[in-house]
Amino acid sequence: MAAAPKSRLGRGLGGLIAAAKPAASTPAPSSTPAAPVSAQSTLPSGAPGYLEIATHLIVPSPYQARREIPAEQLKELAESIRAEGLLQPIVVRKLADKYELIAGERRWRAFQQLKIKVIPARLVEASNASAAALGLIENLQREGLNPIEEAHGYASLIRDFDLTQETAAERVGKGRASVANSLRLLALDADIQGYIAKNILSVGHAKVLLGIEESAQRTLCARRVIEEGLSVRATEKLVLTAKASAGSKSAAAHTRKIPAQDAAAVAGIEKKLTSHLGARVAVLHTPKKGRIVIEYRGNDDLQRLLEKLGVES
Repeated sequence: MAAAPKSRLGRGLGGLIAAAKPAASTPAPSSTPAAPVSAQSTLPSGAPGYLEIATHLIVPSPYQARREIPAEQLKELAESIRAEGLLQPIVVRKLADKYELIAGERRWRAFQQLKIKVIPARLVEASNASAAALGLIENLQREGLNPIEEAHGYASLIRDFDLTQETAAERVGKGRASVANSLRLLALDADIQGYIAKNILSVGHAKVLLGIEESAQRTLCARRVIEEGLSVRATEKLVLTAKASAGSKSAAAHTRKIPAQDAAAVAGIEKKLTSHLGARVAVLHTPKKGRIVIEYRGNDDLQRLLEKLGVES
């Protein structure tokens, strides 16, 4: 069950990095790359902010959204660099006597795997928030994060730098609704998040499962979706059935709490309303207040009920 492909971001990483202030290119300690591996790159000769940095002086970003880098992907990248050289330098900022990665952790790790001792880099000045945003964008535009990593990346921007959803969306060139929908995935149970991260469930399935409030029931539905290979449309029907079942149990439990005579009357009203409307109806009654819950299946069924009730849509 493949997840829907991500859309490209509206703003390029290159443009955002270009907007960052280049740092003075102080030569970094380095040594000659180990032969026969090539570290050739397309670095502009003498351009400000570009230099070669010893790989052991570079540290990962604490704002890295990617939780893991598949070994096979890293091996393929290393072989590509061995054959063709580095086509795009990493991006770093100065941090005391080290350099902190902003973009290019996979490239840096590939250089380490190849035992190349220096790596071409662009040195920029960037705040913590800018560095985090640039790192997230770089991941989204290159290999892409899985949906859960992406959601954690947005959550980190908002939490660590006190941003609103709208501001965080602007930082990474996404729409606010897109970021909000991504963040909703973090409300799912850990098991379901794991299924999404491993591409066992799609984001489409996840959005449907969010309609179930009770955690255990939601997880059971998720497992059934996986076991039966249900489509998103079939999952919608499954969720509706699960919610209807939960609603009926809740109504039954509520009915048992009122006197037997009242419970019989309420059950009779429910039966009449269900027959009249052609839809399952639950009457949640107490002597002081109550509510009537009418279930429907989709827009067409809702329209039918509104007409039956004499309500203009």
